[in-house]
Parts: sequence; structure tokens; C-alpha cells
Amino acid sequence: MHVLILGGTSEGRRLAEVLAADPALRVTSSLAGRVAQPRLPAGEVRVGGFGGAAGLAGWLRGHRVDALIDATHPFAETMSRNAAVAAAETGVPLLALRRPSWLPEDGDRWHPVPSLAAAADALPGLGARVFLTTGRQGIAAFAHLDALWFLARSVEPPVAPMPASVEVLLERGPFALDGERELLRAHRIDVLVTKDSGSAATAPKLTAARELGLPVVVVRRPAAPQGVRTAPDVAGAVNWLQELRSQASG
Repeated sequence: MHVLILGGTSEGRRLAEVLAADPALRVTSSLAGRVAQPRLPAGEVRVGGFGGAAGLAGWLRGHRVDALIDATHPFAETMSRNAAVAAAETGVPLLALRRPSWLPEDGDRWHPVPSLAAAADALPGLGARVFLTTGRQGIAAFAHLDALWFLARSVEPPVAPMPASVEVLLERGPFALDGERELLRAHRIDVLVTKDSGSAATAPKLTAARELGLPVVVVRRPAAPQGVRTAPDVAGAVNWLQELRSQASG
């Protein structure tokens, strides 16, 4: 049985590790190639795009894929949509592995917004020193806010356009709570901007912001494509795959 994992997340790597230990499975992980030195998962790995939904459908057919698992980032909307179209066209079963969203707790000052553009619009009334954790491709949405100062954290260096006053911090999670507290204090941050990635590895910044009473602009994640089954964790994805194998053998 050949399983294709659309990866790039910690869940995708953990899933590949679990599945690759089963000699009855052939596991291929596909990475987008946006990170120069990605953490490679177990099993076979391919890097780069497919050429849209049609290209992915052709790859599924050509490599005799029996199950497709979309374990991309919750904000990889285009890839998830292409996976849904390709799966429907080829008849390959599809599962979206989606970690749960973050939920606000007592004391949080969250400002949910639908997009990065809306986050930029909300900022001038909330603070002047911004901790921006939307990834390197999201920084451009804030480039026009010349009156604000930004600390932008990303794994890879961002590209222009960027805000006039910005300090770039190149780091990869997970991040510890003590470190996040010190970071906010040392840079005198008064507002945090983040996407709802739902990752435990980056959640400590939310706790640190809550402790300091800082407003947090949270960009809501897009919904999974309609009709696609989802699982919240690796165990759920493994159970789904076991169901498929039982149906095939029965």
C-alpha cells in the first residue's frame, strides 16, 4: 500500500515515522521546498510542487498511490484545495490531518481577524511595538505601517517588501515559555500578531502575552475543503489508514 503524505509539519514527520516502521507500507512524503534545510521525514521524500491539482492527480496515478494524507500547515489553503480536487478526480481516499485550533483562555485579549490584511488594519489602534509571528511570507502585508516597529520571527529570511522599522529574528520552534517572556520584555512588545496554527511548539508566546496583558491579533485559519474527512492528530490518521486497509482486505 502506497501512502503519500503532503508534509512540512511536525505532525507529518511523526506520521511518516510511524507508518515507515510498517513493512507493508510504502510511505512517500512531499515537501514544498520553501525551507532551505527542512527536517526530512522517514521513508521516501520528494521536494517541490506538483503543478496544481492536475499535476498532483497525475502523480497519484503514475505512482499508484492508495491513500493521500494532507498534513500541510493549516494555512496551506491552495495545497489543501488541490489535494481535494486531485483525490476526487482519481478516487484516491483523502484525509486532512489538522491539529486543533488554539482557544482563548481567561485573561486573553484576543482580536480575531480573517486575514493578514485585516491584522495590519487592526494594529495601529492596539500598539506601537509589534511581535510578528506570521512567517516570512506574511511580513509583506505589514510593509506599509511605517509608524510601527516590528520584531519579525521566521525560520527563513523574509524578502521585500518589509516594514521600514523591522528587526528580523531567525529561529525555529519549539519555544519555551521563559524565553518568550524574556523576548517580549526585552523588546518592549505591546502587541502580538500570529496565525492560528494551533501548534503546541509555538503556543508559549500566547501564555506570555496573557501574563503581560498584551493584545493578540489572531488570524483565523481557513476551513478544510468541503467534504474532506479530518483527523486532529497522528493517532487519528493511523486509525483512518487502518480502516482503509481493513476495507481493502475484506
